[in-house]
Amino acid sequence: MIYPPAERLPVVDHLHGRAVPDPYRWLEDPDSPDTRSWSTAQDELWRDHAAALPGRDAWRARVAELTGAGTVSAPVWRGGRRFFLRRTTAQEHAVLHTAGPDGAERALVDPAGLDPSGLTTLDRWQPAPDGRLLAYQLSRHGDERSELRVMEVATGRVVDGPIDRCRYAPVAWLPDGKAFFYVRDRRVRLHRLGTPAEDDVVILGDERSWGLEISHNGRWLTVSAAGDGGNDLWLADLSASSPERPDLRVVQRETGAVTAAAVGRDGRLYLLTTLDAPRGRLCVADPARPGAENWVDLVGEDPEAVIGEFAVAGPVLLVARTRHAISEIGVHDLATGRRRGEVPLPGLGTAAGMTTRPEGGHEVWFTYTDSVTPPGVHRYDTRTGRTSPWAAAPGTVTVPELRARQVVCASADGTPVRMVVLARPGSGPRPAILYGYGGFGLSLAPSYSSYVLPWVEAGGVFALAQLRGGGEEGAAWHRDGMLDRKQNVFDDFAAAAERLIADGWTTAGQLAACGESNGVKLVGAALTQRPDLFAAAVCSAPLLDMVRYERTGLGPAWRSEYGSADDPEQLGWLLGYSPYHRVTAGVDYPATLLTTFGGDSRVDPLHARKMCAALQWATSGSRPILLRHEDGVGHGPRAAGRAVGLAADMLAFLAAHTGLRPPAVPRRTAGGTEADGR
Repeated sequence: MIYPPAERLPVVDHLHGRAVPDPYRWLEDPDSPDTRSWSTAQDELWRDHAAALPGRDAWRARVAELTGAGTVSAPVWRGGRRFFLRRTTAQEHAVLHTAGPDGAERALVDPAGLDPSGLTTLDRWQPAPDGRLLAYQLSRHGDERSELRVMEVATGRVVDGPIDRCRYAPVAWLPDGKAFFYVRDRRVRLHRLGTPAEDDVVILGDERSWGLEISHNGRWLTVSAAGDGGNDLWLADLSASSPERPDLRVVQRETGAVTAAAVGRDGRLYLLTTLDAPRGRLCVADPARPGAENWVDLVGEDPEAVIGEFAVAGPVLLVARTRHAISEIGVHDLATGRRRGEVPLPGLGTAAGMTTRPEGGHEVWFTYTDSVTPPGVHRYDTRTGRTSPWAAAPGTVTVPELRARQVVCASADGTPVRMVVLARPGSGPRPAILYGYGGFGLSLAPSYSSYVLPWVEAGGVFALAQLRGGGEEGAAWHRDGMLDRKQNVFDDFAAAAERLIADGWTTAGQLAACGESNGVKLVGAALTQRPDLFAAAVCSAPLLDMVRYERTGLGPAWRSEYGSADDPEQLGWLLGYSPYHRVTAGVDYPATLLTTFGGDSRVDPLHARKMCAALQWATSGSRPILLRHEDGVGHGPRAAGRAVGLAADMLAFLAAHTGLRPPAVPRRTAGGTEADGR
């Protein structure tokens, strides 16, 4: 394949006594004529390759079919009214609905109705305590730079806003519904309806990632801020201080622990924390004495399961855990914390997002999904101990028969690492995708995926590796995959690949690596450290230049996870694995597709441009290195049709370069639809 020329310039940074070459620095500027010309040529190269991929239309059709399951969220109750999201088969975006006591539903915010182009997304929303007003945030072209508005629920009329620069801002309403705390420009502010946003009082002026919550009675304000390996936490009694100047008392600061706090209807301060408990424990305290020295264990740490959330329903406390990434919900006595039983779940999957009525009651709602079950909402009744379906996914789909197996392998240092392997019944090596993330304490849990199922249905293997750096085994598991221990993540991934090959699931000539965002740093490291293990790779929204990642997007917020090139020791960690800097001439690199998005404000597409140029220059083989760029979308949610197109292109590329035969192409006949092999 003939690649567009990309000049290698003698650009070298001298950092803390180290010479750091950066020959494609010029590709960082998206507006320069040279970058534009190069990018246009790359677009043409990808389009030509994509047009020739076998079964591309068939992959698209099957992904679209399975995406037709739609989505539905658990209800959020305010003032006897419920709010929820739902996307049907025919809709490009989920629509925010409300329903009153009579059960009649009404659409409140329909992104596609506001913008038929499909380029507007609903980023976040929060109803006022009485359900009469709704704060909601919209962004366009995928940039996630949200504008906040306030709607009168009864009429749909916008009564306040827009307020710009509210990227995924939490909103905490005061009980009278006339004001709320929120985050703008990464600072905590107080906004009173009807007043200019520029006059809003700044409550906390440091630029951080903030969380906000107010107790059900409006008395207690909880404020959290992400910090190094954990978060700082404050509590204010709004009955004893004004909203403009809340008396914020320290709950914890610089402990390296993650703690979430909320004052319950019983007046106790509940604290879900990893302090002295890497897998989490639930404590209670008097809000008047919120410091850690006054915390009392209510539900202690489980040595094998990680606490994720809790909910209070009458005299019952529900505690959700994941045991090796499989969900369970324990039923506990609210007063003593003693375990009384378990919430029956539909299967071995993921239960999340527990909600209750703010005024109390015996009902708890949660979502459930697994590898073959689209997300639906279930209701647990604390009086009967029964779980029942509440709202199914709105679409009907037929999913393939498959088997899920949990496989354990030993990483380079002997640490046991789990992965879930999905495959149809059968034996013998098959084309396989190994997917990983390994960062920020996020877990890879079982879930329905219209991207995974078509691959398995076509005869492939899909494996999800639960790597260090994630949250599958608690806070210590996360810490063992961050900063100076980041190499553990890559070693775990390589061990998972080797186990798939050794167990006969696949071969190196049939195995693909796949990741997104932080997971692409993982895939990039795998390509440059162990190119022999993989035939192909997809890197979506990639983070690859770890020396300069802090200079763009949300990079500065990630220093606590990766480290900083401004620190001599940390620069050494970063250079040790930075994929862009480890590309070596004369290596036969796997077929690689890098996908970028014009509206991505988290990870700048410059990472993919530089890595693409480096790999195209370096590879000694004939397997293609390609760049797929898409404008009008960003790092996060997008229109369903756009998501289908991206997934289909990724699957078609991976199938072509691992040897998986694409699905049959549906064709119309006089008597209906039948399949035609391609």
